[in-house]
This record gives sequence, structure tokens and C-alpha cells, in this order.
Amino acid sequence: MKIPGSTSRYIKCLIIFSLCLGLIFLSGFFQMKNKNYVILKSHEPLLIPSMHCRAKTNVMFLKTHKTASSTILNIMFRFAERYNLTVALPAGQLVHLGYPKTFLTHFVEDFQAIGQNYNIMCNHLRFNALEVQKVMAANTFYFSILRNPIRLLESSYVYYKNSVPAFWSSKDVNEYLASPMKYYHLADYKQNIYARNIMWFDFGYDNNAEDNKTYIQAVLKEIEQNFHLILITDYFDESMILLKHTLCWDLDDVIYFKLNSRSQDTFQTLTPESEERIKTWCSLDWKLYLHFNQSFWRRIEETIGLKELEKEVNHLRMRQKELMEICLSDQEAVGKDHIKNKALLPFQSGATNILGYNLKEDLDNRTLRTCQKMVMPELQYMSYLYAVQHPHKKRKKIVLP
Repeated sequence: MKIPGSTSRYIKCLIIFSLCLGLIFLSGFFQMKNKNYVILKSHEPLLIPSMHCRAKTNVMFLKTHKTASSTILNIMFRFAERYNLTVALPAGQLVHLGYPKTFLTHFVEDFQAIGQNYNIMCNHLRFNALEVQKVMAANTFYFSILRNPIRLLESSYVYYKNSVPAFWSSKDVNEYLASPMKYYHLADYKQNIYARNIMWFDFGYDNNAEDNKTYIQAVLKEIEQNFHLILITDYFDESMILLKHTLCWDLDDVIYFKLNSRSQDTFQTLTPESEERIKTWCSLDWKLYLHFNQSFWRRIEETIGLKELEKEVNHLRMRQKELMEICLSDQEAVGKDHIKNKALLPFQSGATNILGYNLKEDLDNRTLRTCQKMVMPELQYMSYLYAVQHPHKKRKKIVLP
């Protein structure tokens, strides 16, 4: 028998119950949105609900020279470790993927056994699209980074002073640029690749080619076809935010400590005349940089917007500062003679003083591992990953001068 009023009471209870469930859901949602980052995040699925996209895990980074690419390599290695991805590492005792030779698949360790099942490729190589595509999956995301050739050539001069014949005889970079053909001999072009249009060379092209408009346009078009994104060193933090959005990664995935940088006292001051000469001497790199600097800012305006970019760059820098306070005893990079743990000493070259870091001594084991990976120089990190991925292979011998 139906009890009078029972139906209405039942409906009221159902409404109240539904409202309570809704409040609980909203409460959880806002807690999730306001969650603070911690030093280590759990290995959550790579689906980020708030962004409605899936993080890209098949990624090829063309590591160009003297462009802050060592810092990006560290980001890529940490991402690979965090999500248990397979890295295409140099074979045997190689430290690069065959560079400066044009890339071939046999430069990758265990390619014959692993085939097209690598997730990450980011060590130095001279780009060869057809061979790289044999190693990386069809849905791989390709990106690289360029730097203003004026800053880049000064950096190359100091870093490669003792190893590049074109740099040997001149007393400084300005003397070299006053008459580069006096020092740069085409017969030694294989040893002199760092002295002229090095980025052009890294992308797989002739760094001594004639500056021909038709040729340059064809190369730029081909690079646009091969690469989904080109970042700019001179706007590194902005580049990391664009990379984060494009790959659908988290902020902590692109947080970094600057690696392979040098002390200020090793910088050489370029004269205004030298700066103009670089635009002519390295005209291929100069036009490459101008083209992709424009596309970089166009991409930001189309995808993020300048206001949002500024906000996210500030968040990145705050998080970076937070991690430096957690990890570092000196709160900044230090010169090679002040690095206490020699296992974290970066490779030194030419007249440079490549900086490194000292970690705090009271870190718990979990935090220590994270901090160590953020400051680990590329040769040591590559050697470590090689041992993890290929435990039955002979360990790589890393010689640090």
C-alpha cells in the first residue's frame, strides 16, 4: 500500500543526495587544480585530463651545437627515465650517434635487435631523415633548436679553440673574423665544421654551400617538412613553455638547471664590425635563424598567446628557483675547480671553464636521486642510461680532461 507523501520525500532525498555528490566532486576538482608541485611526482598515466591531450612519448630531438642543447638532452633523458622509455643511444664506445658523419642506423646500440621501437633520440648526430626514420616510429615528433649565429660563433671559437684548425692561429675571435679565409681552409673542412655555418651542417647540409636564394629556400622548406617544431636558444624559457604545450607535457617535465654553460670570464667581446661579418661569413646559419625565429613567435601567438606565455614563463622560473633551493648548496652553478663531486664534473674544452653544481649534503635518498639527474653532465648521464638499457654490454669509458 502506498504511504501518502512517501514519493515526494523519496524525490527530495534523491535530489539532496545528488547535490552532495556534486559538491564532493567539485571539491576534489578544485583541490586537483590547486595542487602544489613536489620534488618527485608519481608515475601517473601520460593522459592529462585538464589539457585534453595525450603526452607525446616518441620524440626525436636534433641536438645542435652550442645552442643550450645539452640542457634539453638532460630534459629528454629525465623524461625517458620517468616513464620507462627506450633511448636510441650511441653504439659501443661512441659518445655521439656517429657525428660528424652523416647518421646511419648502425650508430645506434642494438638497432638490429630493437628495430623501430625506440621512443627517444637526442644525442648529437648529423641529420639524415631516411635513416632516422628507420629507427624512430612513424608517429615520432621531431624538433630542434637554433641560436643567433653571432652569439653561437663566439661560443664555438672559445669552446673549440684547441681543436679546430681555423681557430688555432688567430689571437681572438675578432682577429679571426677580420679575415676568416686567411685561417679557414676548405681542404680542412672536416676539421673546421665548427668555424662556419655549424647549424646548417648539423641539419645535414653543406656548410660551405653558396648563398643562393633558390637553394636556401629549398632547404628551409625541407627542414619545415622534417621537423614539427624549431625552438630558439635566445628565448630558452619561452621555448620550454612552447615545447611543454606542443608535447602535452607537465611543467616539471621541462624544468631544468642550465648545463654545459661557461664562466663569464671566458666570454670574448665581439666588435660591431665582427657581428656584421658573422652575418656574411655564416650567412646560411643567419638566414636559417631569421626564418625560424619568425616561425617560433608566430607559433606562440597562434597557440599560447603572449600574455599566457609570460605567466607560464614566470611559473617555470619560480619552480626552477624552488628546486635550486632544494637541491643546490651554492644556489648557482660553480666553476670546474669548485665542483666537489668529481663524478659531476662536466667535460672541459678549449679555453672554457664549463660550470657545474654542488648538491646539498643532507638530502634524503629520493630527493638526492632527482637532484643528481638534474645536474648530471651529458656524458655521465648517457653512460648511466647505457648501463641501464644494455646491462650485458661493456660499460662506456668516459674520459674527462
